[in-house]
Amino acid sequence: MQNAFLVGTLIAIVSGFIGVFVVARHMSFLSHTLSEIGFAGASFGLFMGWSPLVGMLIFTILSATTIGELGMEEGRSESLISAVSAVAIGLGIAFLALSQKNASAATSILFGSIFSISHENIIQVVILAVIVLVVGLVCYRPLRHFAFDYNTAIFSLKHIVWIEVLFLILMAMTVAISSQIVGSLLIFILITLPASAAMRWGRTVWQMIGLAILFGIVGVWSALILSYWTNVPVSFYIAIIEAGIYFVSLINKDE
Repeated sequence: MQNAFLVGTLIAIVSGFIGVFVVARHMSFLSHTLSEIGFAGASFGLFMGWSPLVGMLIFTILSATTIGELGMEEGRSESLISAVSAVAIGLGIAFLALSQKNASAATSILFGSIFSISHENIIQVVILAVIVLVVGLVCYRPLRHFAFDYNTAIFSLKHIVWIEVLFLILMAMTVAISSQIVGSLLIFILITLPASAAMRWGRTVWQMIGLAILFGIVGVWSALILSYWTNVPVSFYIAIIEAGIYFVSLINKDE
């Protein structure tokens, strides 16, 4: 439980921080696609005898930067993402079958395994979380401009392409990290829902980030406690709690 709370808190912080930029840039759909790509990467990691997290990092970073470079033009973004998602799911199933792992391995990839996370996984998550947060804070201003005012950022930011690639890499790393607690199928929940709710309450970007982190931590901590008491997967409670927070924010906004 101590390891679960440590990793869960780090994941909530990273997801809340990056999630605000993801939602502001209207790229929530890409986080969902990366979750499916992450499934293929984790399965590939098992097939190669690596940690699933390593496979997810390779697949999500390569895919995020490739999709970003191919462009999110209106005319081809939907078909491109659909094709990538289909290939990713197919590869994930194939690698799982070839690795000859049992059903528990597949369940861990799809829905997370926070209570059985190893010491090695904890170190990996801590290192990746620190990298994402440090880089995000150092590049905060250009990332904020890129995410919240993209139309002017194209002309005012000198290295807009590199900033976009950096953003996609940070997003891919966040997806890979978050899979440790909610699994590859539900990664987008922690990245998008707390941030979406926070953006309806916060008035400044820092307020949005703070609220997104708070909502993420509340959801993760509550889910861990409820999962421990009821023996129901953590991801189920995270989905219900974060969705509940988001729906409350919708009601508050309407009022």
